[in-house]
Amino acid sequence: MAELLTIDHVGHRGDGVALAGSEAIYVPYTLGGETVAVETVSGHPDRRRLLQIEIASPERVAPFCPHFGVCGGCAIQHWKPEPYHAWKRNLVVEALAQAKLDCEVAPLIDAHGAGRRRITLHARMGTHAVLKVGYAAAQTHDIIPIDRCPILDPAMAGALEAAWAVAEPVIGTGKPLDIQVTATKGGLDIDVRGSGALPASMVTKLSAVAEKHRLARLTRHGELVLLRRPPVITMGTAQVTLPPGSFLQATTAGEEALATEVLTLAGRAKSIADLFCGVGPFALRLASRAKITAFDSDAGAIAALRKAAAATTGLKPVKAETRDLFRRPLVAPELRDFDVVVFDPPRQGAQAQALQLAASKVPMVIAVSCNASTFARDARLLVDGGYRLDCVMPIDQFRHTPHVELVARFERER
Repeated sequence: MAELLTIDHVGHRGDGVALAGSEAIYVPYTLGGETVAVETVSGHPDRRRLLQIEIASPERVAPFCPHFGVCGGCAIQHWKPEPYHAWKRNLVVEALAQAKLDCEVAPLIDAHGAGRRRITLHARMGTHAVLKVGYAAAQTHDIIPIDRCPILDPAMAGALEAAWAVAEPVIGTGKPLDIQVTATKGGLDIDVRGSGALPASMVTKLSAVAEKHRLARLTRHGELVLLRRPPVITMGTAQVTLPPGSFLQATTAGEEALATEVLTLAGRAKSIADLFCGVGPFALRLASRAKITAFDSDAGAIAALRKAAAATTGLKPVKAETRDLFRRPLVAPELRDFDVVVFDPPRQGAQAQALQLAASKVPMVIAVSCNASTFARDARLLVDGGYRLDCVMPIDQFRHTPHVELVARFERER
């Protein structure tokens, strides 16, 4: 039986929030001030499924994607840009307030650019042996088959067709697949995970698929199936050949916006440590003006960074080391000789490393984060250790989602 709810505001995950006494009820795809008809969601007493908008918000707009509301890839396409931008910036403001951190939060930078240059698609065999390739539906493990995705960079043209073609011969093993597709200068780079070992005949079939769809490279669990062209990405003046399935910022504009802020904040520093450096989006740009020491747990990323740095003229020395900074963070004596430390950890943050930074005498720390909550936790440690947080810049490269990036500067006070 349907019930009517009035939505109070949009929560931090992008769902509309209705207040029932002291309880919060979450309704996806709704906006503050709307009256909506909903039904219960089995097993989730605090969630409702939207049936109909009875009274719409004046801030509501028509979604542009036919899969919106079914596919779990986007949470917000139904909100006008201005209130959406204010809400996303406020996610950072609220996270800082909860950690009792008081500093300036700059206006949100829109870094969607041309769109996403990498995606992970899921392939499953559905009922009646029907293949499904797409994104996972919100709050479930169901796969929503898709034939288009309008948030993708034009460089990703053919990505969906190629993923379907790669999945079709492999899915017969019965195992679910994850298919990571990345746009590179050489074409699409695809890494398939979940298949297990494949017979030689299957590898031959996949090679034919890679040729037909003109892939730059096709790998399975990082093992090469076919290389047609090197999967290269430009970072600053360097050309980086990506390791299979490697991490990369979601949009080109996002990487450039983050790097621009980091370079501006680093100023004229002469010796910089880049922690959780990946394949070098900051290190390879900062090396145009400073000596760089970079660390990451991913040996493939470190190897790619070293190779790119060695092949690029005009850079200061770049030293790159494989090191698990969660288990072996750089301690205060190791940090002593750096003018600036840049750290860009995964979503879980870098609590152990933040504690060591807080105990150090590094004059400036530049934090890059994709999770405002874990950033605020780590920032609190730095501030308690004697740093001043003097600016935070939110950056939106994950448009239509509740994810927000940020860059922040800490300066040593005492």
